[in-house]
Amino acid sequence: MRQNVFHGGQAFLAMTFFIGGVLAVAGILVAFLALSGVDTGYGAAASFKAEAAATAGAEDGILQLDRNAAFSNTSGYSVSSASSTTATVTVTQNSPSSGLATILSVATVSGHTKKINVVVSENAVTGQVNVVSWADVQ
Repeated sequence: MRQNVFHGGQAFLAMTFFIGGVLAVAGILVAFLALSGVDTGYGAAASFKAEAAATAGAEDGILQLDRNAAFSNTSGYSVSSASSTTATVTVTQNSPSSGLATILSVATVSGHTKKINVVVSENAVTGQVNVVSWADVQ
């Protein structure tokens, strides 16, 4: 009868492949987690830049209405912010009701879009522009 006997070299080779495979899987997992963290950081930064640009656009719309109560631009105009991003701003008079104006500011940075919707009213006597509502639109 013949017995199967593993020699020391065969066992060592099998153990080397097993440990190497475990290390390779662990390395791939660490690399994946590192890349995910980097991507999340860039996504958050892009989102903050888009928010800042949309806010700058909304504030510019308020400024335009403060300077000229009849200002309206439904086709949209561009506002550049300090972070080298651009927001597209539309100003619609008598929306959502008579005597109110709606400002919609939209900015996109690296696929992250932020929209801000502002409704303002203007005092007919003093000409003062008052913010009725300010909302982030999803």
